[in-house]
Amino acid sequence: MSRLVAVVVGSVLGLLVTFTVTFTVTFTASAQPATRIQRVGFLGPSATPPIADVFRKALADLGYAEGRNLVIETRWPDGDQLDKLTEAARTLVEHRADVLVVVGATAARAARSVTKELPIVFIIAIDPVATGLVASADKPDGNLTGTTTYDPQQAQRQLEALRQALPGLARIALLSDTGAVPTLNQSNEKAAQALGLQTSTVKVERGNPDFEAAFETVKKDGAQALVVLSTPVTTANRKRIAELALRHRLPTLAPRDHADAGMLLSYGTSFLEATRRAASLTDRLLKGARPADVPVESVARHELIVNQKTARDIGVTLPAAVVSAAAQVIQ
Repeated sequence: MSRLVAVVVGSVLGLLVTFTVTFTVTFTASAQPATRIQRVGFLGPSATPPIADVFRKALADLGYAEGRNLVIETRWPDGDQLDKLTEAARTLVEHRADVLVVVGATAARAARSVTKELPIVFIIAIDPVATGLVASADKPDGNLTGTTTYDPQQAQRQLEALRQALPGLARIALLSDTGAVPTLNQSNEKAAQALGLQTSTVKVERGNPDFEAAFETVKKDGAQALVVLSTPVTTANRKRIAELALRHRLPTLAPRDHADAGMLLSYGTSFLEATRRAASLTDRLLKGARPADVPVESVARHELIVNQKTARDIGVTLPAAVVSAAAQVIQ
């Protein structure tokens, strides 16, 4: 009888142990916190989507997966108008974004006007200190930080490259838009003057850019080459600009990331590299860093891209020294 009792007691104890282990495992699993989904609001003018794709890929490389631990809500107001960008920024704030990511200085100003607390990361804002977005690059001292491709020496360097490519160049036109920051025009005009080049500036309207009329003005002014300044409007319409330049057989110098449109020369820093760095800054802010303590990052590596096909199409022979100095030659 005692043996039977011992067997029964042993079985009961075994069941209790099994139940305890099962209960403990189940309780521990249910006590694990759910993965927090981070919300990023992405705001930019209508030309922004390709940059947003690069941003998404960069965040994915940092371990974020949309639908699992990340939601990116995008807004692309038509053009680069402050009122439309402000309304879009307000919507993203109301939708409880954890961080706002904005493209360009106008979008940054729009976002700052609707929130002084939410962290904001700007991408490729021209001279963010001079335009008042941050107090200094090292210590932003506010709720904004970000990346910039601005280099005060770029205008000088790119016009030197253009003059070397076109011996005898005497007069150039600058293509911009009515909402561009004055820094762009001023730096290029000053650099042209230092190199003995005459300049004229042609600006298209942001809401309804008439590039055909702009090119007629450029030709009327006697410009021998067109310098395309970096603005949201010129970026969005870079292929149209390249087509018109080809029709008018006008040599072009454009930002580095306009090379895909068929410009003769493309020079400068990469917007896409600035976007990847902005993703890293966003990651830091999502993990608790304060924008005021996160320095603005500057993309400083310049590249010259030469398009030999365009050169042939417009009847220009580029000097061998220019071609050999290029980081990329498009045949």
